[in-house]
Amino acid sequence: MSDREFFIGSSIVSISFLIYWFSGSPYFIEERIIMFLTIILFGATLIFFTRKAKRGEPIFLRSIPGLKAVEEAVGRSTEMGKPVLYVPGIQDMDQVETVAGVIVLGHVSKMTARYETPLNVPVSRAIVMKAAREACKESYLIEGRPDMFHEDMVHYVTDEQFAYAAGVNGIMVREKPAACIYMGKFYAESLILAETGNSIGAIQIAGTASPTQIPFFVTSCDYTLIGEEFFAASAYLSEKPELVGGVKGQDMIKLIIISLIVGGVFLRLLFDIGIIELNIMDILTVR
Repeated sequence: MSDREFFIGSSIVSISFLIYWFSGSPYFIEERIIMFLTIILFGATLIFFTRKAKRGEPIFLRSIPGLKAVEEAVGRSTEMGKPVLYVPGIQDMDQVETVAGVIVLGHVSKMTARYETPLNVPVSRAIVMKAAREACKESYLIEGRPDMFHEDMVHYVTDEQFAYAAGVNGIMVREKPAACIYMGKFYAESLILAETGNSIGAIQIAGTASPTQIPFFVTSCDYTLIGEEFFAASAYLSEKPELVGGVKGQDMIKLIIISLIVGGVFLRLLFDIGIIELNIMDILTVR
């Protein structure tokens, strides 16, 4: 959609809403006007930065050391002649963290194909195995190295949690990968895996949104993607305009929310001590 088409469409929607509003706004709950305006503001922010990125304008995103270290880890494995071990968690594809882990795997496999580095991906779910194989296969095709791809690089171990952890630990001890990357949904096996990787001297990068496992990864890994950093990894690695613009828009929305919270607390304080008569809670409360 061109800028002209977008402007025309936005103008038609805006004019239609103004006509609806001034005609008495039937079926519209006026007490929730703040909620409506907030949705419009957040939606407009996302659209603005997404379109800005698609136009090729520079978008600044704060750097995430863990993502910058991914290529460094693959390069280290290449120099040492050792494989890269990638663990996409222990849950199925119905978990968003597993989906994010497979997406990041696609970018990692591009690097291993480019540098001709062996890649080992043990999985604990059959569907994840299929999705991971397709992601790796596509990456090797894109890099022009389909001859290097073989299905055994993504292999099934077991569905059992600690049996899977024991199997992956055995792979670490036998093959001694130079880089271990953990991206996905993890539970109690996180520390078992990370400690084994630490014992063999591998550079370790982890990413998860599980609050109970983040401390273990932070303690035992060199780099850790925490929460939303993990979900934004695909945007950072792919550098696709629509993804980069979306991440920037979300960051700006967070800034707006923080500003509103701070401003609301300040106005409420002024109301409580009697300096102003405006009670901000009357405006912000959704009835």
